[in-house]
Amino acid sequence: METIKLNNGIEMPLLGYGLFKVDPKESERCVRDALSVGYRMIDTAQFYANEEGVGKAVAESGIPREDIFIVTKVWLTNSGEKAAASIQESLRKLRTDYVDLLLVHQPYGDYYSIYRELDKARKEGKARAIGLSNFYDDRFCDLVHNSGIIPAINQLETNVFSQQNSMRELMKEYGTSLMAWGPMGQGKNDFFTHGTLTEIGAKYGKTASQVGLRFLVQQGIPVIPKSTSILRMEENMKLFDFTLDKRDMETILTLNLNDKGSRDYTSPAYARRIISQTF
Repeated sequence: METIKLNNGIEMPLLGYGLFKVDPKESERCVRDALSVGYRMIDTAQFYANEEGVGKAVAESGIPREDIFIVTKVWLTNSGEKAAASIQESLRKLRTDYVDLLLVHQPYGDYYSIYRELDKARKEGKARAIGLSNFYDDRFCDLVHNSGIIPAINQLETNVFSQQNSMRELMKEYGTSLMAWGPMGQGKNDFFTHGTLTEIGAKYGKTASQVGLRFLVQQGIPVIPKSTSILRMEENMKLFDFTLDKRDMETILTLNLNDKGSRDYTSPAYARRIISQTF
């Protein structure tokens, strides 16, 4: 499995298995299947309510803990005095003494206190690296400049239709790497049958989704595609036996529609909806 080096020197796989919207009852089976076909990075979150399934599957996999890169995220209601306890609870559910990457999940509420607790967890050996999720330019700069703590990762909705070019340029100044959630566009814009991706894929004997994922990992962007099908998991693994040529990369660059993804995480309307559903 190919990796990237984070700004603290840690090696992170370029391909992982994502559990966003995976039913907690299905999570153990899905992670077990993902590990069996070769995934070694698992991305979950407190808000997904499937950390326990991840922990059970990892613990019973027979794979050494140090060979599996586990990512989880602290939800926005677990701020202030709740943050430390919530991290410890995540570790309990995941059946591990540490996670490899610990993220602030959303840029709302008292995310400053959560981020400080993440840094404390890192110093205590409970997290090998820390970072952010869904932080766009203003919130990203605000937190980084006022905390003085540089995130290793910022996880954003990133795919061929939402390439996050401006955020990548901004984060490059801080040495923060982009990690892609929703790397298959959540099936929107005919991702799986898209004419351009399908045509390019035919040159390499690959599917449209494999081309879309390869476009990202070829730029050093870690991806965490989600599927509950082991056959699709296997398909998504096959990204490292071909290389898109320069012309194909340039063609896919033209597919970019919106650098902020299908949902604008900086919009007041979205913020009101998230907060009203949470508190």
